[in-house]
Amino acid sequence: MKPQEIATPLTGAAIFLVVTVPADHTNAIRSLLGEVDSLTKAVGFRYPEARLSCVVGIGSLLWDQLSPSERPAHLHPFTPLHGVVRDAPSTPGDLFFHLRSQELGLCFELARLLKDRLPTGSVIVDEVQGFKYLDQRDLLGFVDGTENPDQSEAAQVAIIGEAEPAFVGGSYVIVQKYLHDLSAWEALTTEDQERAVGRRKLENVELDDATKPINSHVALNNIRDANDAELAIYRLNMPFGSLHDHHYGTYFIGYASDVRITERMLTNMFLGDPPGNYDRLLDFSTAITGTLFFCPSLELLEQLADP
Repeated sequence: MKPQEIATPLTGAAIFLVVTVPADHTNAIRSLLGEVDSLTKAVGFRYPEARLSCVVGIGSLLWDQLSPSERPAHLHPFTPLHGVVRDAPSTPGDLFFHLRSQELGLCFELARLLKDRLPTGSVIVDEVQGFKYLDQRDLLGFVDGTENPDQSEAAQVAIIGEAEPAFVGGSYVIVQKYLHDLSAWEALTTEDQERAVGRRKLENVELDDATKPINSHVALNNIRDANDAELAIYRLNMPFGSLHDHHYGTYFIGYASDVRITERMLTNMFLGDPPGNYDRLLDFSTAITGTLFFCPSLELLEQLADP
């Protein structure tokens, strides 16, 4: 089964759309799913160098309407976390569109066409325009995505294999929108910022174990299985911001063949490992959304569009 364009390199721009849809418009949703590929090609074919793509994710409630007889093993509404200093909220979402390109204008045109095909009563509950910032840094000033697997391993991490035979080629994705308190963050010394992240700010080198605090972001996201093998996900995070609204943030998007890995990372961050040892970055970053989707293979997406 061929996956959607998930395990591909980060682009210079992206639009993230989370949509809720009315329960009585299943046929309209099927029609939309059947058009995504052709619309993406129609917008992008004149600019192949811009690498326009669109990944579609389906939420738990909508999945039950489209395919009530069989569902991915770990698809469920995002589980909220009530942490020590911050919560990870669960927010609504039936459809997710991850539009990527080197050109924001192409993402916007495709997003507009998709919006026009949403059934009456649908609501875009979250829209974020992401951008590449400097040398792949987030708005906190640190390089983001360093621990991502390289391209030769990305598909193995992000795409389902024989562990779920009916859903080979699919992927789970969790998305969260984080807002940063840049005034408080920039009041820290560079050394304190580095201890919160677990990396050197300029060189992007991970702190050694003797120096890296156990509540640093890097320490809590480095998880291993019973055989001490590292467990990874594929992140395609992007910065976003609004000068008018004083919003400065990171859109977290983590694809995984096993969403329990992502959920364990988030549990470590918000609840702590050990309990109470929460992620120091949460003193400066607040999650305001949280949704889980399943991204079916291209073949399964076609079946959902025309069962």
